[in-house]
This record gives sequence, C-alpha cells and structure tokens, in this order.
Amino acid sequence: MPQRIFRLATVSGTHEGVILGTAPYMSPEQARGQTVDKRTDIWAFGCVLYEMVTGRMAFPGKTVSDCIAAILERDPDWTALPKATPPDLRRLLRRCLARDPTRRLQAIGDARVEIEDLLSGAPEDSAGAVPSHALPSGRRTVPWAVAGALAVALILVLWTPRQLSPPLMPLQLSVELGASVSIANSGAAAILSPDGTVVAFVGQPGPGGSPQLQVQRLNQLQATPLSGTEGADSPFFSPDGQWIGFFAAGKLKKVSIMGGATVTLGDAPRNRGGAWGEDGTIVFTPGPPLDLGLRRVSSAGGKAEALWPLVDGEVTQRWPQALPGGKGVLYTSSRDLDAYDDATLVVQRLPTGPRTAVLRGGSHGRYLPSGHLVYMHKGTLFAVPFDLDRLEVTGQPVPALDNVMSNATMGSAQFAVSAGGTLVYLAGRSTGAGIPIHWMDRQGTTTPLRVTPANWFDLHFSPDGRRLAMAIVEGISDIWVYELARDTLTRLTSDPVNAVAPVWTPDGRRIAFASTRADTSTFNLYWQRTDGTGDAQRLTESKNQQYPGSWHPNGSWLAFYEQNPTTGWDLMILPMEGEDVSGWRPGKPVALLNSPDAEQGPSFSPDGRWLAYSSFETGRNEIYVRPFPGPGGKTQISSGGGVFSTWSRTKHEIFYGTLDKHIMVAGYSVEGDSFGAEKPQLWSEARYVADRPWRPFDLHPDGERFAIAPELPATGSTNQGKVVLTFNFLDELRRIAPAR
Repeated sequence: MPQRIFRLATVSGTHEGVILGTAPYMSPEQARGQTVDKRTDIWAFGCVLYEMVTGRMAFPGKTVSDCIAAILERDPDWTALPKATPPDLRRLLRRCLARDPTRRLQAIGDARVEIEDLLSGAPEDSAGAVPSHALPSGRRTVPWAVAGALAVALILVLWTPRQLSPPLMPLQLSVELGASVSIANSGAAAILSPDGTVVAFVGQPGPGGSPQLQVQRLNQLQATPLSGTEGADSPFFSPDGQWIGFFAAGKLKKVSIMGGATVTLGDAPRNRGGAWGEDGTIVFTPGPPLDLGLRRVSSAGGKAEALWPLVDGEVTQRWPQALPGGKGVLYTSSRDLDAYDDATLVVQRLPTGPRTAVLRGGSHGRYLPSGHLVYMHKGTLFAVPFDLDRLEVTGQPVPALDNVMSNATMGSAQFAVSAGGTLVYLAGRSTGAGIPIHWMDRQGTTTPLRVTPANWFDLHFSPDGRRLAMAIVEGISDIWVYELARDTLTRLTSDPVNAVAPVWTPDGRRIAFASTRADTSTFNLYWQRTDGTGDAQRLTESKNQQYPGSWHPNGSWLAFYEQNPTTGWDLMILPMEGEDVSGWRPGKPVALLNSPDAEQGPSFSPDGRWLAYSSFETGRNEIYVRPFPGPGGKTQISSGGGVFSTWSRTKHEIFYGTLDKHIMVAGYSVEGDSFGAEKPQLWSEARYVADRPWRPFDLHPDGERFAIAPELPATGSTNQGKVVLTFNFLDELRRIAPAR
C-alpha cells in the first residue's frame, strides 16, 4: 500500500517538514524542510571543499537564519577561488553546489574519480596555470594549498563511504494505485516526477470509465484524476515537475499536476512518444499520417517544426528523451516498423548537430544520471555505461531487470526513472510479440478464430469469407493466408524483404501487397497468385512509399495511397488491363485526391460507386465517402475521429475504428447520385488491440462478425492496478555495470 511504501522509503532519511543539520552546510532542500537523500551529503561535501580551497565558508552568516537565507538565495562567491584553481576543480565545486538536486553530482564516488584525476595530473599539467613567480608574494603557495585541500578531500571521500554509508541495496516494492493502469498506452503509462515524489499514470477511474491521467504523491493514499485528460497516452513530465505532457484524441497536450484546463500544443494522430527539454521545447513523434520522424514545438504553444529527416533507410524516429544540459535528443531509430530488438539508439545534437548512433540492438533508450543507458531488448531491461560528453558506450551491456512490460512491435516499454534514481515500472511480459485472432460479434462476445498466437496485422477476408490474409512478422513481415475450415496457415511471400498490406482481388485469385523487394526502404505495389503458382509481379515503380487499399469490384482498378513529398499522403488509382489468358498489365497510376491533407486507407463500396477513406483535414483522422470516379462532393461519416473504413457486403452499413479503439457503425442510403449517412453508433462496447498503424480487424462477408484482437486481460498484465517502485536503482546500476 502507498503508506507502507512512504514509510519504508524514509526510514533512514530526514522527514519532510523537519530541519536537521549544521546551518552553513545545509542543502537547499534540507533548509526548506523537504525530504532529502544522499545528494544533501554531496552538497555538504562541496561546502567543505570550497572552504578548504578558499579559507572561507561558502554560505557565511551571523545567525542560522542568515546562513539559510544565503543558501536559498545566493551562490557562493566564486571569485574567492584562487586564480590557480584548476578548471576541473571549479566545475566539480559547481556540480556539488548546484541548487537543483537533479543537476547536482549524483554520487560521491564520482567526486573521488575527479579528485584522483586532478591529483595525478597536477604535477605535469601546468597549461593555463599562473606561474608562481607571477603571484603576489603571499600567495605563491596557493597551487600546493589547492593540492593539499584536494588530498584532504580525497581522504574524506575515501573514508566516509566506508565508515558511514554502506552501499545501498535496491528496495523494490509493489504499489497498489487504486485504479487499473492502462497498458493500452503507446508509451509508458506510469511515470515519476523528476524529484521522484509524484507518480503520474493513465488509469481507469471506475468500471466503464474512460482512462485518464491521475497523479499520486508518495506521501498520500489517494490518486487525483485530472479532468480533461480522457484518453491520455504516453505522458511525460516537464523538467520542473509541474506539468505533464500527454497525447489524446490525435493531439499533443499539457496539463498542470494541480489540475485545471488542458492546453493543446499540436497534432499527433498516432504518437510515438514525447520529451520536455530544459529549454522549454517539446520533442515528439506525431506518428502517421503526419510523420514518423521527430518534431519540435514550444511548450507554450505555436507551430511545430520537423527536426531531422529520416536517413540511412530508417522508417521511424520515436521514444525521444531530452538529454541533460541541452546536449541533444536520444531516440530510437529503426528500419523496420514492426521489429525493434534490432533497432538503433541515436543521439542528435540540437538544433542541427551531428547524428551519432550510440548502440544497436535495442529500443526505448534512456540516459540516467549514474552515467548509464538503459534500454529494452527481448523483454529485458539492459544497462550499459555511457559517456555523455563523448556520446559513446564505455562498457558491456548487462541485464538490469527482467519482467518489465514492453511492446516488441512498437519499441516501447513500461518503465521510467526519476533524476534521483527511483525506478517505476509495470511488471509483465512483452506484448505485441504474438496474440491469437478472435471472432467478435455486436454484443462484444469473443470466441477463438485462430488460437495459435502470431505477430500478425492487417487482416483481410477473401471475397468468399473462407480465407483470411494477413501480414505476420518473423524477423521480417510476409503475407500469409489462413484457411478457416482446415485451420491451416500458408506463407504466400518468402523473399528476404518486408511485405505488408494484403488486398484480395474480387475473384480471390490474387493478392496485391506492398513490398520493399526493389529497395531496402521504399514500398511499391506487387501482386501474386494465391494458389502459390508463379512469381510475384511488380505493379508500380516509384520512389514514394505506396500501399494498396481496395480493388474495385470489376477488378479493373486498384485504389492505393502514396506518400508524395509535396502533398503528403494522396489517394491514387492504378488501372489494370488484360485478362488471365493473355495476361494483366498495370497502367499508369493517376491521382484521385491529392490535397495538402493526408488521405489514406481507400475502400470501395460493394457496388463500386463510392470510395471511403480517412483524411486528416480537420486535424484528426475522420472517415469520408465520395463518389467514384466522380464528380461530386464528400460526405463525412465519423465524428470524433475514425480510421480503417470497412463496408458491409450484406447491409447498407459502413464500419470504422475510433481513436480509443472501439468499432462504430453508420447506416447509409443512396438515392440516385446522392449518398446519405446516418449518425454513427457504437457497434460493441468491447475494444480492440492495435499496436501498429495497420488495419487491426476485418468484417466477415456475412456482415455480422469481425476477425479481431480484442482487448483482454491476457494481452497484458493480470496485475493492472499495481506498479513496482525500485529505490536506489542508480546504485544498483553502478554495482552491476561500473562506469568509468
């Protein structure tokens, strides 16, 4: 329970509201009566070292009140340092006496290393030092006095940990938050404030309630929901811990931890993480259809701007972290949208500095003040020593923690670490690595369709409903066909490249798909016979990404969408000529809709007269229908966001998915050339799982049931109301992976 956690966490520390210590050597947090940790001792050490070097106190005062006022309001007199004080010693003093504990030296062992380096280098390193003959007669011994002070300080550092501070073992506790933590989040659903005193999480406040942001201080028993944050995803704290950035309803937003109105900062249709920098800017990945690269926007609001283009064959930049001191952004880069165990951790200096690949073979990397990178690889949290100044790994990765919930197909992980070294995470297995396929009806009842788990996505039924095409990832993604009656799964494509987005021809003899056969990163259109005879035939040749959407019922046109560098995602039509005997020949693709807004997912109506699609013209994806081939205006079907349009073949109904992963249905009528749509209704209370920006369901031709991955407790943790807190996590990393 929370009260037990708080008591255990403060057994050996100073309680909040109680001031203990000698006034001139108190840290700011100690002077304010706040909870303190070992960083208070580092402050006191800095005061002592300053006094030994200068011969005066860092924060003098005639009374205790004077000393405390000096500590809270003024910096030490840095001009009192002798001119011969080495720059590295000046830097060490400033780091020990940083008012913000998160910017302070985090471990006294680091001071020992700095001092040893200074002492070992002092006799030889005279560059920049003031010659002794140039000093006033009374100060010619200052360099040796500095060395003597360093020697005494080193003795203190070496002696104190052994005599007073035995190594701290990690304290790990399971915490009941009182609300189910939403593991449907893209990024981490539970995070810690920089000072480690507040847990923010996305939780469901009650049965049937919409998940929303909640905050809980570790010295309180109850969490506080933040109104206006319904549907929140991937939260992250501001550097001062007073604001929380998050994503909801296709937008990037922020809210105060005290509550109040939420503020919208920009568009983010399917986010892939955000980070709040010390300079007040937020770096985030908006996700498709806008972009899979990083963008930057002011935390005060304004226009978002793209940071860096996708390079070297990468298809995404996601899960950013703003590095301390504004050194740059750490993010996950991948050449595959569905497999992240082989992804790359990249650091990019701001604003346009060099790009450095710092580690390959992991995702969701985070730099910690202990001088380590932690990241996910095959369901395990790894740690490796890392030099932040040189941006390079300085040791070998070691497993740091098992049973951390992660998503293998998104590269995300359910953990966060505060600046002081407290870890919070959700325990559980890796999701997205394989799930069964279910039937789901209008009542939300689910029954197994194919119980064998697979890493599948983008379902499409054959016209007769007897077979189900899908893409499955096994290292790379291939097209497979599942035969329902025989319960058999057959691979259709087997090239050592990715193939996605299967779409049946109206006669069921072929499947069109997108593949990178001719290029390592660009998807173009192909098709292949479903009986396994013959090779795949290329349908388009383009430098732009292309994905098939739907065949016209007469088989003469293939609707697809293409990423144009000028207009973004456009709807395109590929005419097909010929027949089976003489052979089919693809014609020249023509643009059907190429507005500046992103249009995707085209789907022909059963009679071929109408085309449904999603468009981002309102600032979020909505479903529209327009006549094919035209002319005529469009009709908006969805309200509140919509994706994955799907026509019924038995009724005048059109289905789509919502941004909170429900299925909606809207009836429609046709009179002459006029298309009329009814108000959308919730088809089922049940939600589905969608780990990727691909179709996560398809309607059977009977119009009564979906093939889907329903959101079930088995797809995540059975312990959804709990998080695990690990105190002294940085000390544990220093023990298992010593940094230089």
